[in-house]
Amino acid sequence: MADEARWWLIRPAQNLKPATYRCPLCGNHLPALSEHFLIAPEGDTSRRRHAHTACVKRARQAGRLPTRDEWARTQPRPPSALSRLRDRLFGGTE
Repeated sequence: MADEARWWLIRPAQNLKPATYRCPLCGNHLPALSEHFLIAPEGDTSRRRHAHTACVKRARQAGRLPTRDEWARTQPRPPSALSRLRDRLFGGTE
């Protein structure tokens, strides 16, 4: 599951309904009444999943659940306004 998204929305959760979920990271059962996390690939809350706190912490330490900010820091920066203007005026030659 952790390999299908570039970044993850991660937030603490605790549910009062008597339900049991399956943690997508370890596959074990997770009682909704326990403290846990909701994880959503690329912020898509329709695909959110409930995960054990320990599983989320382990996956984060291993680099498998980066947040949007962490992912964004690894992306190439777009050209600055000054360099785009220079390219437009001078044809992109250095």
